[in-house]
Amino acid sequence: MISLPAALDARMQREAQLTFFEYMVLSVLSEQPDRTMQMSALAARTAASLSRLSHVVGRLEKRELLARKRIPGSGRRTTATLTEAGYDVVAAAAPGHVAAVREYLIDDLGPQELAALRRIGAAVDAAIKRGQPDAGSAASPPGDGAADGRSPTMHPASQPPAAP
Repeated sequence: MISLPAALDARMQREAQLTFFEYMVLSVLSEQPDRTMQMSALAARTAASLSRLSHVVGRLEKRELLARKRIPGSGRRTTATLTEAGYDVVAAAAPGHVAAVREYLIDDLGPQELAALRRIGAAVDAAIKRGQPDAGSAASPPGDGAADGRSPTMHPASQPPAAP
């Protein structure tokens, strides 16, 4: 469990010049109809603190992969919007990410093992959500793909087929 994210990060950096977390941020934005999301919701969807997200968004903004915009009114609300260049980068990185996930996690498992992995993942997700004081928040909105075993961190066009 500890080595998988590190392996995915190293491969993403090597192949796409993105960290795995940067890819997740771009991917989540790419799934939005307008490629825009409020920073607090984006932090929840990527399981990051606002501070960490802000730092990474700043790096991605310098690369012109996304743009931030303050929401008028009271409070410190800001949106992040994926640029065309950012969409091109995440779309190009997605097939390599899917290949890495398949290679490291999926391909060596049989149908029964995949079904067990899906059940285990759902049980872990449910336990985590039960332990969160704001269960049901923007962290995992309905239809995020998790219930059907497809990853919300993969670009939609590169989702692997559902396991038998």
